[in-house]
Amino acid sequence: MIVLSSAYLFWPMFAHVLLVLAVYMLLSKWRVAAVRAGKASVSQFKDNLAEPADSLAAKNNIANQFEVPVLFHIACIQLQLFDAVTILPVVLAWLFVASRIAHATIHLTSNRVMWRRRAFIASLLLTVGLWAYLALDLALG
Repeated sequence: MIVLSSAYLFWPMFAHVLLVLAVYMLLSKWRVAAVRAGKASVSQFKDNLAEPADSLAAKNNIANQFEVPVLFHIACIQLQLFDAVTILPVVLAWLFVASRIAHATIHLTSNRVMWRRRAFIASLLLTVGLWAYLALDLALG
């Protein structure tokens, strides 16, 4: 396999970071709107125990972005450190980002659980694929 520059894995990681930042901005926008509409008070966010229904999906999606995606980022960094960046992990990484965008879009719009679950499972399997590729690359040296 032809080893690529580690920068090839930086870009999907960066794209995921942009997704997370976009969801944070949406969460902030929805919280401000809830306060302005009288559906929530600023004090509700002090201990964050009572999230308004309007922003709950965004809050939950933020939490989702720090579960499986953490394993994705670690795998990408390990692939970079071990000079194991080839076309296969780059494709898997971009597919992971696409699945996370799909998951977030579903979660923040229709919130159809079966569709969201499929996007989640795809992202999980793609992460497993990255780790399996890394393990195989290291084992075969």
